Amino acid sequence: VQLQASGGGLVQAGGSLRLSCAANGRPFSPYAMGWFRQAPGKEREFVTTITWLGGSTYFAAHSVQGRFTISRDNTKNMVYLQMNNLRPEDTAVYYCAATTSSSWITPIEYSIWGQGTLVTVSS
Repeated sequence: VQLQASGGGLVQAGGSLRLSCAANGRPFSPYAMGWFRQAPGKEREFVTTITWLGGSTYFAAHSVQGRFTISRDNTKNMVYLQMNNLRPEDTAVYYCAATTSSSWITPIEYSIWGQGTLVTVSS
C-alpha cells in the first residue's frame, strides 16, 4: 500500500486544519494507521493512531488529546486527522503511516509511510 498525505498549510493559532491520508495499492486493512509529526530540529514523534476497524484510538502523552481527532473510512481507504485549536508548537511536517504491529508508539513499528504534509501555525 502507498500513502499520500495532504491538507497541510498555514493557519493562525486557534484555527483548524484537517489532514487526509489516502491509501492505494494493496487492501487498506488490516493496518492500524498512525500520524506522526516532526518539527525542525526535532525527532519524529507519535501523535495518534487508530486501529484498522476504527474501534480504538490512541493519543500521545503530549497536548494534542482533546484538540486532535483521528478517524478512518475503510470504504474510501482514507484516514483523517482533524486538528482544532492549533498552537504554534503544533508546527511540523505531519506524516501518516501504516502498521500491522500491535505496538503503535514508535516510528520503527510502522512499515509504510506517506511523504508528509507541512503544517505551520502562526502566533
